[in-house]
Amino acid sequence: MGRLVIKNALLECGFNDEFQQPASTITEKKDILIEHGIIKEVSDSIQDTAEAEILDARGQLILPSFKEMHIHIDKTYFGGPWKACKPITNGILTRIEEETKLLPEQLKHAPERADLFIQHLIKHGHTYIRSHCNIDPSIGLENLKVTVNALEKYKDKISYDIVAFPQHGLLRSEVEPLMREAMSSGATLVGGVDPATIDKNIDKSLETMFDIALEANTGLDLHLHDPDTLGEFTFYKLIELTHKHGLEGNVTISHAIALGDLHGEPLSNMLKAIKKAGIDITTTIPINRPTIPVIALDQAGVSVSVGHDSLTDHWSPFGSGDTIEKLSILAERFRLSDERSLSQAWKYASGGITPLDKAGNQVWPKIGDVANMLIVDAGCSAETVARRKPITHTIAEGKVIN
Repeated sequence: MGRLVIKNALLECGFNDEFQQPASTITEKKDILIEHGIIKEVSDSIQDTAEAEILDARGQLILPSFKEMHIHIDKTYFGGPWKACKPITNGILTRIEEETKLLPEQLKHAPERADLFIQHLIKHGHTYIRSHCNIDPSIGLENLKVTVNALEKYKDKISYDIVAFPQHGLLRSEVEPLMREAMSSGATLVGGVDPATIDKNIDKSLETMFDIALEANTGLDLHLHDPDTLGEFTFYKLIELTHKHGLEGNVTISHAIALGDLHGEPLSNMLKAIKKAGIDITTTIPINRPTIPVIALDQAGVSVSVGHDSLTDHWSPFGSGDTIEKLSILAERFRLSDERSLSQAWKYASGGITPLDKAGNQVWPKIGDVANMLIVDAGCSAETVARRKPITHTIAEGKVIN
């Protein structure tokens, strides 16, 4: 990877709230030396630039890069002609039934569209991608092959995980053998979806997920759209199995819609249970229904991240892949309008990394950190989120990839 020196980079170093309200962010210009993907020096001026690539940040802001924690690159319309969605007539089953014919038809376009999708995510500051990939009777492992090939092409630029995702139901579509095969064919995480609504058997569906994950020595990512007490009941079953099988810290709930329906003591008890199990939550910040309480989850010590789910496909015509836009929507939804709160919102897209901690202490970048970062045309992270400022460069492990 060699050496990279970033000159004239703007770094956040604290909050100034002593003499003015609202608080502002204090910044300073620094040079950053990166060797073999690791930050080696941060100082006022770095003169040792022998055999180094020089990148002049021109006074622009350095921020941690993004992790795309929930996306489907295998079944997108992105890069193709415009298509809106068909009307839903049978809930989630409308889309599942549609896929049985649609996915085989789309297969010839899937490699090109997945490639364009990845390029788009890199352009928008992502150095890690977690892609879910359909494993179902209509497509077998064909979409998985496309996903593996597409992501492997960019392995020198980004890191990734692939979730083997039984979109049509693990039990309902009888894909347990295919799921096990997927785990030895490039998939790195075991997925699942609505064990009550889709599989009609919460216990067996979840237990099968865990069995596959344990066999593959990996973690799980469960799509859970079921609302209210049905979702709550499924959460507790998932938590019970997480402890039973010792997979604390290796389980994700995507969407977690029911958390937006719980309040008071039921919500408080749920958050404590989720934290104890080390389960993390990923959300798209939906605005068409109660959004899960992201700030309450964070305050309870639960890891929360944002994802886009899709850019455009037969499930939704929306989505931009712009995570700064997503964070801005989150900030508006939860009324994060002060400097400190806007600054801290960055953690929901960066794997928990922010330049400043809540107290205003500089915690990133530090010597020894992996050099995954963005250069943004902004004066501070709060401005970046609120004003949706543009990314000019994406740097992954010390390599300029955009």
